[in-house]
Amino acid sequence: MASALFGSVPTIAKPVISNVNIVLLSSMAYLITAATFTPLAKTKMSFARKDYGLLIIVSVCGAAAAPLLYFLGLSQSSATDTSLLSNAEIVFTVLLALVFFKERLRPAGFVAIGLVLFGVTMIVTNFKVSSSLFQINAGNALILVATALWGLDNNISRIISNKINIARLVQLKSVIGGSILLVIIITFGIPIQVSMEQIPYIIVLSVLGFGGSLYFFLQSLKRIGTVRTITMFSLSSVFGLAFASVFLHEETSLSQIIAMGIMLTGIYMINRKESIREKTSLSL
Repeated sequence: MASALFGSVPTIAKPVISNVNIVLLSSMAYLITAATFTPLAKTKMSFARKDYGLLIIVSVCGAAAAPLLYFLGLSQSSATDTSLLSNAEIVFTVLLALVFFKERLRPAGFVAIGLVLFGVTMIVTNFKVSSSLFQINAGNALILVATALWGLDNNISRIISNKINIARLVQLKSVIGGSILLVIIITFGIPIQVSMEQIPYIIVLSVLGFGGSLYFFLQSLKRIGTVRTITMFSLSSVFGLAFASVFLHEETSLSQIIAMGIMLTGIYMINRKESIREKTSLSL
């Protein structure tokens, strides 16, 4: 559900993204998400003092700093390079989970993740990689830093998700991140210009593409762990292709269809291995 909803973002955003400042759009999306989840958020929290610090870290990293750096990098890099470099979030998330957050992965799991990364790469590039991808420039560096922050956010969010109602976490994370971006907009004098025709798209983008995907993503982190969640979440690129094909009539190449099969194979492998391990643990 998370990957399907997030995969809809490019299709929904297409009519508005060229006419609305990206930072403004991100701030509006997070603030609308916060307002949407406020009625669903339970106030009870079993938080220690250090947990509030973790909440601030994930809000600043995942909902403010990372989006801002990502869009700054996008402005200095090509769309294709940005799409490919965005896959580094999977790598950073898995590495941090293995090194610092005590998750375990068997050799077959590494093969499965490799298949997923290869499949995503095929989908977003269609084997058309520009030479600028391999150049060390500010745009590419900013995108990589953004993905590293999202990787840190994913891992810490799993810790917090066990101590707080998920709807409440979505609300708090969104309101903090959206407010920080709003302060940046005001500070740098970014024009707040949105037409009435764009409002419905922004609301749907916020409630489903941002809020809905974040809610289900956090639920997954809580239930199946960071590695499996981020691996399955990579299916958002597959859903993105499907939505773009159906609603925007964009063509899907044979190589991209093959890539979907490779990704699904990798996801099946990692989930099958984890399911077997869980059943073995229960039987013991």
